[in-house]
Amino acid sequence: MSLDQGRLEELLHKIVGDVGAAMSAALVHIGDRLGLYKALASGPRTSAQLAGATGLSERMLREWLLNQASGGYIEYDDATGAYSMTPEQVAAFGDENSPALMLGAFDIIESVHRDVPTIAEAFRHGRGVPWGAHDGCLFCGTERFFAAGYRANLISAWIPSLEGVEPRLRAGARVADLGCGHGASTLLLARAFPQSTFVGLDFHGPSIECARGRAAGEGLRNVSFEIADSVTFPAPKEGYDLVACFDCLHDMGDPEGCAKRVHQTLAPGGVWMVVEPAAADDVRGNLNPVGRVFSAASTMICVPASMAFGGPALGACAGEKVIRKIIQAGGFSKCRVAARTPFNFVYEARA
Repeated sequence: MSLDQGRLEELLHKIVGDVGAAMSAALVHIGDRLGLYKALASGPRTSAQLAGATGLSERMLREWLLNQASGGYIEYDDATGAYSMTPEQVAAFGDENSPALMLGAFDIIESVHRDVPTIAEAFRHGRGVPWGAHDGCLFCGTERFFAAGYRANLISAWIPSLEGVEPRLRAGARVADLGCGHGASTLLLARAFPQSTFVGLDFHGPSIECARGRAAGEGLRNVSFEIADSVTFPAPKEGYDLVACFDCLHDMGDPEGCAKRVHQTLAPGGVWMVVEPAAADDVRGNLNPVGRVFSAASTMICVPASMAFGGPALGACAGEKVIRKIIQAGGFSKCRVAARTPFNFVYEARA
């Protein structure tokens, strides 16, 4: 077999870029943990100035700064020798409350690398890996990453896109956040709509304990958190006005069973909001950078989670047709994509 030298060089160039990105992810963690992004967000600094402000090794900082500037995560000024951050870079790395914060994604990267032996073994035995068996960094990273997207979209765009839902929430509605994890989405909703009552439901006990602690710390009285699974979760006799599933339906062991249970628990005129990855319906449509991220996360997290409970392993690249089929299998006659972002579809389902 003869090699096309041009194609080989193109491939090797791509690999070098990927290697640089993969290795630099570790340095993002270091910058996050040592407060380096926050220090740079306050103004330009040379390596010596950054060392003085942080009490860290100037020589180590010098190399870290070079790496971050070479990746475009920070800026370098030839004239002054100082490094700085643009407002966009601060939003991505230096502001914990930013709707564009990306540091959680790097927490997830760390967790999946720690889980390589576990997932490699799952390739052999095919029994999957339950959510709770992953490295603990995954749980905090997932909350941190997805919370940014929820801050950017949930109250301002997604809720208003659901017909008639926002007025009900303002007047006082009963809401369940199914698969709530650490409760980032539940708490956002509870803050925004104090007249409504919210319950966050998740089968992962440690996540529920974390969510309860966060709610107590904020003094929120209209929200509670309970351990429950997606096919037998409790409901008030009046039913829920809104049930939400944020980025979790494709992970479930029984997504159809979940859809049926949601249908049973809705009050008359109630809505099921399903937020799922904006994946294409076919392989070709997912051959892009977003599809690469989705399929990587799906291999390491989503598919094994469903397989662990004998599920259909929909994965993060399930696509709109598959999600609609699951929703319809639950007994919902109406389903539409109410809103979308480059990374999510927001489905509105009604009986």
